[in-house]
Amino acid sequence: MAFADDERDLEQTASVLKAWLSPKLSVSVEDVCIEDLDSPLSTGFSSDTVLFDLVYPKHGREIREGLVARLEPEEYVMFPYYDVQLQAKVLQLLEKTDVPVPIVRWCESDKSVLGVPFYVMARVEGRIPTDNPPMHDEGWIAEETSEEERSAIWWNGFEAMCRIHRLSWKELGFGFLAEPKRGETLLDQQLDYWQEYFRWGMEASRHPDIARGLEYLESNKPVEQPVALCWGDSRLANQIFDGVQCVAVLDWEMARLGDPVQDLAWWLASDRCFSEGLELERLPGFPGKAESIARWEQSTDHSAANFDYYFILALTRFSMNMARVGQYMKQIEIIDEENEFDYENLASITLRHALSEI
Repeated sequence: MAFADDERDLEQTASVLKAWLSPKLSVSVEDVCIEDLDSPLSTGFSSDTVLFDLVYPKHGREIREGLVARLEPEEYVMFPYYDVQLQAKVLQLLEKTDVPVPIVRWCESDKSVLGVPFYVMARVEGRIPTDNPPMHDEGWIAEETSEEERSAIWWNGFEAMCRIHRLSWKELGFGFLAEPKRGETLLDQQLDYWQEYFRWGMEASRHPDIARGLEYLESNKPVEQPVALCWGDSRLANQIFDGVQCVAVLDWEMARLGDPVQDLAWWLASDRCFSEGLELERLPGFPGKAESIARWEQSTDHSAANFDYYFILALTRFSMNMARVGQYMKQIEIIDEENEFDYENLASITLRHALSEI
């Protein structure tokens, strides 16, 4: 579910990118071509994404690169803060590992170029499982794959996530993701962020399920808190597949340090939201919760003891994200002001059910 920024002047953007790329490529502006520039509808609320082909001469040959620019949003719809430079740094550190990620080509912190900071990465060819329409109902996963292929897609995407949790985060230099000013432990820091998000992003009285979720999380913090690099937005819809192979892991705006079981919980919570939360049956072939938890423990050598706690955290976070989406849909008049979507949606419904199961 996403809406493009239809106010972006793509012709002007192409002209600016040509001038910006010229010195980086050591070619004249006249020799730089930007082709097939597009800002697609399906790239989400949290940032502005621009796809384009870069064409330029090098050593007597024409070079063509498929690229993606991720721009900091001009309006903060999904998050109170946004740091594309941090995302680019995470990707650059991951380039040294066995986690498949797009290669970052350039970063730009100067707002004068495109109005906001941005980075440019190589475009990875393949297909992304869709949220809209939900993959359990429509799209290439539902319509073009067998049960065996769906199982392979699930496990190959799942293994890419597990690779993240096996990394030596200290050796790779991911310590900058900690926020000690927010709290003593990494979990305290994360909860402080989401409490701030709740205050920033919505009217508390309108979201009793979220308030209850946060209360549960503050009152039931697990004692044992192992630490690993966490992807933050761990789901099939943030991966690119070539056939059944995962060739890229995308969307690192919620990357953090903490108990890696939170990524497992987000993976399974997201899947439950886009099936049960929409009153859809899960597609045959996708593995279930118990099987996935067992595979994750075996693959990562981490314990899933804190899974239930982080499952509630995942659904609470997602409910806040969806509340912001609902508010934005009202702002741009896709739905009317009386619509209940901001507090009655696939995430909040699933959160309510999960809280009743505790």
